[in-house]
Order: sequence, then structure tokens, then C-alpha cells
Amino acid sequence: MPRWARHSPDRLVFWSTESGVYQVHVWDRSSGERRQVTDHPVGVTAGALTLDGEQVLFWQDETGSEAGQWYAEPFSGGTAAPFLEGVTQGWNQGLAQVPGLVAAGISDADGFAVYVSVDGAPARELWRSTEAISIGGGEHGRADLAGLSADGSMLALEHAEHGDSLHPALRVVDPLTGATIAEQIDDGMALHASCWSPVPGDQRLVVTHERDDDERPAIWHLATGEWTDLDLGLTGPAEAIDWWPDASALLVAHNDEGRDQLYRYDVASGSLTSIEHAPGTVLAARVRPDGDVWFRLGSGEHAPISLDTAGSVVLRAEGEAAPEGRPFRSWHFDNGEGDRVHGFYTKPEGDGPFPVMMFVHGGPTGQDGDAWDPEVLAYVDMGFAVGMVNYRGSTGYGRAWRDRLIGDIGGPELVDVNAGLADLVSRGIADPDRAVVGGWSWGGYITVMELCKHPDMWLAGVAGVPVGDYELSYEDLSPELQAYDRALLGGTHDEVPDLMRDRNPIYFADQVRAPMIFLIGENDSRCPLRQAMAFVDKLRERNHPHEVVLFGTGHGSYDLDEEVRQIRSILTFLARHVPGVAVP
Repeated sequence: MPRWARHSPDRLVFWSTESGVYQVHVWDRSSGERRQVTDHPVGVTAGALTLDGEQVLFWQDETGSEAGQWYAEPFSGGTAAPFLEGVTQGWNQGLAQVPGLVAAGISDADGFAVYVSVDGAPARELWRSTEAISIGGGEHGRADLAGLSADGSMLALEHAEHGDSLHPALRVVDPLTGATIAEQIDDGMALHASCWSPVPGDQRLVVTHERDDDERPAIWHLATGEWTDLDLGLTGPAEAIDWWPDASALLVAHNDEGRDQLYRYDVASGSLTSIEHAPGTVLAARVRPDGDVWFRLGSGEHAPISLDTAGSVVLRAEGEAAPEGRPFRSWHFDNGEGDRVHGFYTKPEGDGPFPVMMFVHGGPTGQDGDAWDPEVLAYVDMGFAVGMVNYRGSTGYGRAWRDRLIGDIGGPELVDVNAGLADLVSRGIADPDRAVVGGWSWGGYITVMELCKHPDMWLAGVAGVPVGDYELSYEDLSPELQAYDRALLGGTHDEVPDLMRDRNPIYFADQVRAPMIFLIGENDSRCPLRQAMAFVDKLRERNHPHEVVLFGTGHGSYDLDEEVRQIRSILTFLARHVPGVAVP
């Protein structure tokens, strides 16, 4: 969705694959002029504008490892140059701006740091920690709203110094001195900064907490210390993600089992009014200076599109429109351990049973929703039913469900995925003799674990950027992923040897019976090359059938031709090993 300059809202930035690779573009809405800014072979997917709209900012990563730096280029065109002098290269932990002040979070081999630049001067280090720390809102792409207060007197930080990166605390500091103004710590629970009031001098910060298990919004009034929970009367996670310009109302996003709904919440009256839109997944939403709401919406049937509250298209990508997809059907089943699990499935036209792909989402703190996914649609076009399970560890079902994997990775997920497969079989949708499993990132890890631990269930496996040797991966991870790993495991891998012996796939590679295809990024800092290839080498040593697709970037590709090459390799592999399917 396009993002506008705060003080020049007709100047906007967006990123698009119109050139064949994700690049940053700018759009002058008043003139209609659009221009591609970046032309980097890796691709660029993070951009912003300076407050006055005179410069476009973008995060450029040279290799796909995600480590890079911020650059600036004139809105109308010109030479790009590093944006913040004095800031080291590293991994992006958020960027926030107010007049005369910029704050940036960076992580590198030495830890996590926050830098500030005053009136364009070289940036100086304000805060440093060995534990994860980021500009408020950075994890959810809202650091520009949740980092600096409107008058620049306060800076919100999310940090793991009192817990871990799954359960960050909040610290509000003076951005000039680093002095702590206030803190909020919820032991064993997460706190996230969502958005400051846009009115200068109004020191209200909207916070997302999980004190009632589900995510809920509250207003933290820094001037008085008052904390007000917002009673929305909704079931399931809900966040307040932006203010109306006069700070009279909040934009609320509610997730109800993988489908999103936007609302306007009136702060004075507490009334909640729905914003009309089709069902699906809201990928982004913000309130314009004139009070209109722009949002990006997609579903299993329809590719994402940016809309306003009238339902009009805000900005349409150039080129051929995506074809229609398939309906994603919400689905519940029992996992045999007393839990009711939710997910989605989709299938070809007609009656089953069909060959089935159990497609496992990444994260593990992620969620399969009613969302556009061309890879899933390609499997349906081949003739597969596709099951997508929100296993224990997924987001969207409360803190306890999400935290179920802490200290117990690689076990509950398999139970839930396998129970989902059994349920689809019982419904006549899936053929158990033609079942395959696949996924990317954590989904790749679960794929490998499934083929190791349940080798007779699966006809084939598709492991995208997987974890193959958990212990070997740690030293090659980015600092943020190392912190995430410690939180998820309950310590470093050498502190949980019993868990590693049972849940590190490398120890069970000899049990794999089904053919596998691996897709591995050479510069991946999340699921690194070395550990993934260590598992591949175990299969190669015993001449087990497998294929490897290497690509030259990181945790995925932003190049459409490369993505097509990868999907074609997967479909060709499946057509060789699964009876009754064919490459469309």
C-alpha cells in the first residue's frame, strides 16, 4: 500500500514488481506521475519519505542477507546516498522521524543499538544492548507511527532486557539524552507500541498487550502515567493501528480466525463502527490526513489491492492483472490432545479424494489466513487439495497457543499437521496414499521433521529455506534471529541438549524415505545455507533421492523470474513423484 509524506500527503512511496523485481517507486498523486527509484538486482522492499516529501528513503541490502543501510534520493530523481552518517551497516530495527529528529534502530555482530540524528547532523548512538531492542512499532512496520511522539519529546523502544524477544517490554526515553521516562513490563507477556497521538503535545501512546491472552489495545498516557484498556467487545486479537488526525478516533484491526475486519473506534464514546470491506486479509491500513482510510486487502480468491473506504482502487499495478484464485475454506478439527485446531483448505473443482499438499506456514509465530498465495493456487491447478494448519505456536489464537512451542519445538506442530491430514481424509477430501508436505522457513523445518519422524506418511517433501541442523544454524543467524531462537528454545541450543537430540533433524536424516526437494538461499541469515546443506549432505551420502535448488539471495527471492523458476522446479518434482498430478 502506498505510504505518504506526513507533511506532503500527495507524495507517496510504494514497492512493486512492475519491473520484474521488487523495487521502490514514488508517486506524485497530484500530477499522476510515477517513477521507479531503485534498480537493485536483489530487490528493495522497504521505503519511506522524509516528512516534507523531498526525499525518498529506502533500505538496501546488497546480497539478500537483509543486512544493509538506509539510502536517500531526491523525490524527483538524482543520486542516492547513505541517509544517516555515523550509523553502521546492519539489520534494520526501525526508522522514525519528526521535524528535526530521526531515530534508527540497527543490529549487528556487536548487538542492538539505537541512533539519533538532530537537525541533519551525524547520528550518534543513544542506546546499546546485547538483548533485542528496536524502535517502537518496528516489528509490525509501524515505527514511523510508534517510534517518536508527535512533538519529538519521547521515543518508544521495544526491548528484551527484562524477558525475551517473544515477550518484549516497552521503554519510553528522551530521544536527546536517552534518559528513561517510563517503562511497562508484563512478565511472560508481550507489549508492543502501536501509534502515538498525531497531535503535538498529546503524549498518548497506543499499546498492544496480551494480559487477557488475546492481543488487546490500551492507551498509555505518558503525561500522567494513566493506562486505559479499550473494551472493544470483540473475540480474538485486535489492535489499534492508527489515529484519526485530530486524535478523536482509532483505526482498529480485528483478526477473527484468519480473516480481518477494520473498525473506527471513537475514543470519547467508546463506540465501534465497522468499515465496510470484503472478507480476507488486511495487509496494511492507515488513516489519511483527510480522514479517509486506505487499506490493502486480499483473499484466497482475489489478489491484494489497495482501496479507500469508498471501495475505490487507490493505486493499481501496471501490467496484466492476476487471475482469480480459489476460495479458502475455514476449517476446524481435533488434534487428539484435547485441542481444537483451526486452519484453511482449498481444493480443485469436483469431488475428492484428491492428492493432498499439507502446506505449513513459517514463523512459527505466523498464521495461515484467507490470503492470496500463488504457490498454493499452483498446487490446486496441479490437482492437489491443500491443507493449511494453524498449529500450536501460531499467532491469532492467543498468547498461550503461541507460546506452546517454547522449549518444545518440532513436536506439537507435527501432531497438529498430521491430525489435519487425518481430518481431510475423513472428509473425503484427501487421499492418504498421495500425501505430501511442504513449507518455507519454519514450514521447511516442519517438512524435514515430518519426513524424519513420520517417514511412512508422506510421498514427497518440499523444504523451502529449511532448518536442517538446528545447532549448526545459530552462529550464522542475524542477531535478531539469534535472540528469537533463544526465546523459542528457552536458551541457546547447548543449554537444551535433550530438546536438540530429539528435535534437530540432522540426527534423524537416515530415517527419511520419501524424495525431497530443497530450495536454499545462499545468503540467508534466517535459515542459513551451511546448516541446510549439512542435512542435504546426509541424504547425499546414502544416495537418497533429492533435488537442490540454490538461489543467490537470502530468505526468499524478490525476482519474479527466479520465483517462477523455483515453483516450476517444485511442480516438476511433484509431477514425477505423485500419481495423478501434472504441471499445469
